[in-house]
Amino acid sequence: GVPGAPGAPAAMAVFVTRRIPAEGLRALSQAGGCRVQLWDSEEPVPRAELLAGVAGKRGLLCLLSDRIDREVLDAAGPSLKVISTMSVGFDHLALDEIKKRGIRVGYTPDVLTDATAELSVALLLATCRRLPEALEQVKSGGWTTWKPLWMCGYGLSDSTVGIIGLGRIGQAVARRLKPFGVKKFLYTGSRPKPENAAEFEAEFVPLAKLAEESDFVVVTCALTPATQGMCNKEFFGRMKKTAVFVNTSRGAVVNQDDLYDALAQGKIAAAGLDVTTPEPLPTEHPLLSLKNCVVLPHIGSATYATRSTMAVLAADNLLAGLRGEPMPHELVL
Repeated sequence: GVPGAPGAPAAMAVFVTRRIPAEGLRALSQAGGCRVQLWDSEEPVPRAELLAGVAGKRGLLCLLSDRIDREVLDAAGPSLKVISTMSVGFDHLALDEIKKRGIRVGYTPDVLTDATAELSVALLLATCRRLPEALEQVKSGGWTTWKPLWMCGYGLSDSTVGIIGLGRIGQAVARRLKPFGVKKFLYTGSRPKPENAAEFEAEFVPLAKLAEESDFVVVTCALTPATQGMCNKEFFGRMKKTAVFVNTSRGAVVNQDDLYDALAQGKIAAAGLDVTTPEPLPTEHPLLSLKNCVVLPHIGSATYATRSTMAVLAADNLLAGLRGEPMPHELVL
């Protein structure tokens, strides 16, 4: 039907929680009968506006910075049938509540795998070779003459790399690290994944063994009750003093106080984080006072092409859900 005409499917009313890349918005606006209400800002939608915006809508397109909990679902009411998140992670969605109400969920895996893996490798190299520290030395006049041990770090050649969560992104990271001459890959997770591990001859080990034997630990798992706070005092205590820790998954997988202590006391060599709790990390946070901690502002998937593709996939998931068709990427609850 014609939008707004008698008998038009009000069924197609959707709320979009942010100004997403233009290609995504275009996909929605060009869909027949889809009525879009947009929080037209670069900044997150305030809670009150989110609650008002979802009321009576059939579809919701959200970002990982939007907490979609019981309160939001109640505000939306029984009309809400589809939630599409422009993210691969879904720890911001109250899945139990969503499932209870029979709401379908779309997400955007695969399309951000390469960009996130690339950033993970960049962060690992920046951390282990002390790039931010080195840049600072050049600018501050700390660079004097060539010195044999000055600014030395740790290399990947002949190393053991431990990957926590050998899913899409974990495999893509291993694939990129392998040509650096990594000697051995270890991985851990809820269960062995021989089909994922074969390419790297990666060995499935318990978390404690991964901590003890890895020269580099890369966290690429999903945030779940099982992984929350998993990298804690005990974990860092088991790691080598020369080991480098990198997290590009979710901040809450790491106990940040324990990480700070491990870095400050030299229990581990360095850490690189693309994710923190909270996000953004306050500028006065203790981690930011450490030379051996590199913190990035959650830019894992931040290439123009990837963000555009994510937006289009989120839109396509939403539209398919509204039409009662199979989604390109549905999260099976």
